[in-house]
Amino acid sequence: MTRRLGVALLALLLAGCAMPRPAPAPAAPVPIPAAPSPPAPPYRLTRAAFTDLPGWGVSSLEEARAAFRRGCAVLSRRAADAPLSGVGYAGNAADWSAVCADATPQARAFFESRFTPYAISTGTELGGLFTGYYEPLLEAAPTRGGIYQTPIYGPPTDLVQVNLGAFNAKYAGERIAGRVENGRLVPYATRAQINATPPQAQVLLWAADPVAVFFLEIQGSGRARLPDGRMVRLAYAGGNGRAYTAIGRTLINEGQLTRETVSLQTIRAWLKANPAQARRVMETNESYVFFAHEELAVDVPGPNGTLGVALTPKASLAIDSRLNALGAPFFVVAEGRDPVQALLIGQDTGGAIRGAVRGDIFFGFGDEAESRAGMMNSPGRLYVLLPNELAARIGATRDYTP
Repeated sequence: MTRRLGVALLALLLAGCAMPRPAPAPAAPVPIPAAPSPPAPPYRLTRAAFTDLPGWGVSSLEEARAAFRRGCAVLSRRAADAPLSGVGYAGNAADWSAVCADATPQARAFFESRFTPYAISTGTELGGLFTGYYEPLLEAAPTRGGIYQTPIYGPPTDLVQVNLGAFNAKYAGERIAGRVENGRLVPYATRAQINATPPQAQVLLWAADPVAVFFLEIQGSGRARLPDGRMVRLAYAGGNGRAYTAIGRTLINEGQLTRETVSLQTIRAWLKANPAQARRVMETNESYVFFAHEELAVDVPGPNGTLGVALTPKASLAIDSRLNALGAPFFVVAEGRDPVQALLIGQDTGGAIRGAVRGDIFFGFGDEAESRAGMMNSPGRLYVLLPNELAARIGATRDYTP
């Protein structure tokens, strides 16, 4: 602002000292610019056929059908006019009651007869990003001592978690967290601050490895093996509300890893090999997650997701619920080192899952799940399957504004 004002004053002074000049010739007419092109739609659905979905004909659909049924148990308890999450394409709970009640025994016949697939795109872009997550295993004890020195916290007593959608529908799916100070909600402590000053929270367990606890937070849930051999599940119970930063990006920016080599496995290996720097690097991610004990039952396939049902390995998907519908089936076509062409049900969310064509595949528990989730970082396409009655209202294509 100062520089612009100085130039203007200087121009005025020079103009006052200048000799009189002849009147300038009339300026040539200024051409009227063409009207700008309308902006590309931020979210578009385009109707497709099942034969347009790569790999649909050979994909196994039984686990997806079972996962969908579990989600229907949640949808059926909602008021008929309760909207599903997202930009509005999924209607309300009543729009899903008929497909939820359908008892067709064969999964393929069920999906192909009751649903219509739509390709999801943003503007002219069909592509997006797909990653994976899993249930990690760590060693922990109920009391502190020996190798067990890293706390796993429950939600702090002063943590306030706010669902903004409860106050204004335009913020549906948006959540914040903080603490009250002098009658005002202020940001909660960062990871570095929590590490330096313990929060007002119960310590659920003491872990043997701080890096393992960090990855437990990244995955959002996991299992702990106690010294007597018992296993307990630790489920997501809230966060500090701070923005999530991928430490893989930190290590790339510092020249420790490259985009071609970064993965869960290489990040963990670097942290283990550099214990003096590990805490500093982990603290570049200000986000911090708190946990709760959850029953670990044989008939429960995974931890509860955001939808409120147990996640099914390789049949549950974390989505951006601000844009897409929790409870809906999605067909994922992911490329890369571990290609995926599968039907999954949107049953979870995640702090890093942002965007219309964005998904995080739940791979389950165990070494294979860890390996696949750690290597999954692939471009791909996303389709949503909508009940035929909804599809008839949408038509061949429709644009949505979040």
